[in-house]
Amino acid sequence: MKHKKKPKGSVVAALDIGSTKIACFIARIIDDEGNYNVLGVGHQAALGIKSGRVVDMAAAEAAIRHTVHTAENMAADALKGFPLRDVVVNVSGNLANSFSYNVDVQVSGQEITDNDVRRALAKAQDEAYSDDTELIHTIPIGYRIDGNDGIKEPRGMYGDVLEVNTHLVTSDVSSLRSMASCVESSHLDIEALCLSSYAAGLACLVEDEMDLGATVIDMGGGTTSISVFNGGNMIFSDAVLLGGQHVTTDIAKGLTTSIASAERLKNLYGHAMGGTTDGSEMIDVPQLGEDHQGQVNHVPRSLLIGIIQPRLEEILELVRAKMEMSGLGTHLGRRVVLTGGASQLHGLRELSQHVLNKQVRLGMPIRTSGLPDAVNGPAFSTTAGLLTYLSERSDEMPAEILAQVEPASAWERVKFWLRENW
Repeated sequence: MKHKKKPKGSVVAALDIGSTKIACFIARIIDDEGNYNVLGVGHQAALGIKSGRVVDMAAAEAAIRHTVHTAENMAADALKGFPLRDVVVNVSGNLANSFSYNVDVQVSGQEITDNDVRRALAKAQDEAYSDDTELIHTIPIGYRIDGNDGIKEPRGMYGDVLEVNTHLVTSDVSSLRSMASCVESSHLDIEALCLSSYAAGLACLVEDEMDLGATVIDMGGGTTSISVFNGGNMIFSDAVLLGGQHVTTDIAKGLTTSIASAERLKNLYGHAMGGTTDGSEMIDVPQLGEDHQGQVNHVPRSLLIGIIQPRLEEILELVRAKMEMSGLGTHLGRRVVLTGGASQLHGLRELSQHVLNKQVRLGMPIRTSGLPDAVNGPAFSTTAGLLTYLSERSDEMPAEILAQVEPASAWERVKFWLRENW
């Protein structure tokens, strides 16, 4: 399916609100293919956020404002003195539900048009509508014409009945309200919402991986999200409520040290799998409550790795269980792309290959130009992917579909008018 692109010269902005960091990228579309150049970046440690949910409104709002202000200052020339207004914001995988709908529309032997496809997608949205949920994505993942499978692009073909297999992603309205309030209190308008793991996949996957089948595992601080791509589209998503912060907390408890020291030890000496020399290599562990001159414990590195490895194995086992329960089988692909801030731990790729029994590579943004080296790694895949979603796939936004569809019958036009006006 050919996606609608943002027009050349448009300024787009992404706001990634995570458990460990908040990041903002501002970019300009540089061609008709939706490619963009990043002009401004801002990021800082997350405050008031836990597992994708807002737990302290004032702290979260202050962190968002500071992050956006930093990006605005860097992109001042592109904004021409005006403050940033519209942003695409991520939705954490643990707040989302993923499911498929099969819908059909009558085309009565006529040529199938773009509007016929939109009518089918709008029908799927209508059937999935609920006062308690917010629709995040409406993604067509397969077509049938008069019962014939394997249609990749139905536009221009002829038939009586067009069937569309649609992947829908929803989120509980109450889960989004606090986040939306923080963003809007920062004088920003939410142009679109995008699932974090979907954005990460758009940033990291090459075209063949999207087409042939690949699973993206986005390991964040509080959540590990999963998205499965096949045929060029995301066909499934899920999440595990564990991430890199849980590893850090385990270290802090197990070695009786502070969270900050545990994070430092994890980054400096941590490894996902034990080695033969770990028992003889000693590391210094600052003790909880001691000042900088206080005594430190000397412990073997094997003790640190013995804390890290079981937790990572647990996360990966839960991910594997989610993948098996999806029922997608061969659609999962033999390829896993590991990304997110917590994916950078040494040895995690090898451990993932062992637990998941798949080919694993580390993913980072590949479709983004203008990114400074400091923000061009796996930790910023979701932020970069939000820009890709907004610049290349705006046609998948539920509101965009409803705004452009032209109902075929008088009754459908009445229903559409009522839905839009009441």
